[in-house]
Amino acid sequence: MKRQLSYDDVLLLPQYSDIRSRSEIDISTDIGNDLLLNMPIVASPMDTIAEAPMAAVMSQHGGVAIIHRYNTIEEQVHELTLAHSLSRKNPIQVGAAIGVTGNYLERAKSACAAGASFLCIDVAHGHHLLTKEALSALRKLLGDNYHLMAGNIATLKGLNDLADWGANSVRCNIGGGSICSTRIQTGHGKPGLQTIFDCARTDRDVAIIADGGIRNSGDIVKALAAGAHAVMCGSLLSGTDETPGKVFEEANGSRWKDYRGMASKEAQVNWKGKYSSFEGVATRVPYRGSARSILADLEGGIRSGFSYSGARSLKEMHLKARFVQQTSAGQSESNTHILSREW
Repeated sequence: MKRQLSYDDVLLLPQYSDIRSRSEIDISTDIGNDLLLNMPIVASPMDTIAEAPMAAVMSQHGGVAIIHRYNTIEEQVHELTLAHSLSRKNPIQVGAAIGVTGNYLERAKSACAAGASFLCIDVAHGHHLLTKEALSALRKLLGDNYHLMAGNIATLKGLNDLADWGANSVRCNIGGGSICSTRIQTGHGKPGLQTIFDCARTDRDVAIIADGGIRNSGDIVKALAAGAHAVMCGSLLSGTDETPGKVFEEANGSRWKDYRGMASKEAQVNWKGKYSSFEGVATRVPYRGSARSILADLEGGIRSGFSYSGARSLKEMHLKARFVQQTSAGQSESNTHILSREW
């Protein structure tokens, strides 16, 4: 069996750089059908991450959010409409998630009419007959010039098939999210970075969205360097003002917000009134203020990462990036370790 690599298994090799300032670096990305992002970050379509406030702040920072589908069509339309009203620039780029069964075509029509810039077919196992049928139906409904994102997949074959079926961009990774238990529950999956390495070998005109396992700006840089065009983030944006839900406060003054996987028991019961197979967990995370500061820090880390490889753009990063493997000792050395030192 081939050895499979995850984010902690590798580092990028620092290279000669003539970049005098991080402001010289262009971190914009084109993920297909003229869907341009000034920052390569997509907020995940989760009911504890992406509604109108997150869509507005993501747009302000050059990224994009996808309004989740765990609501009624009318509620999703309301969030899409509100996202445009909350933004300082109107209209904005904002996505809407849909499924592959039931009233998904009605949801798609309503989302587009409400100003959705693109649709995301949001299913756990995207390399599936139902995804193929949904992409075909959506292309007939919306034509060839509307952006369709789909996923999730874990293989080059999955990426190529979704591209051939009509997807402009594909969410790549299965089971790597911080609240996802797919690999434990089903025994299926693949280390997140290896998924990107493999999918980057495609000869299709399709954008790769690294989705799952992204814990910091260094992981974002690694995913982009491996061949991704953007990353999708959930936990990195959790616990912020712009996420849905209220802030809870303990007697000791600590504050937190809910965060859950959409395949968790809690999310399924809330949405469907019952649960079947569950492949996620629900938890709480510390309250972290506005997502604006988090996005600013992530942008700074991405720009620094490009500079270390001497790359002024994503295209250059794809060409120049050189990876090295590290041992577990190297991984420990990579982390800050003064707090664990015995003096």
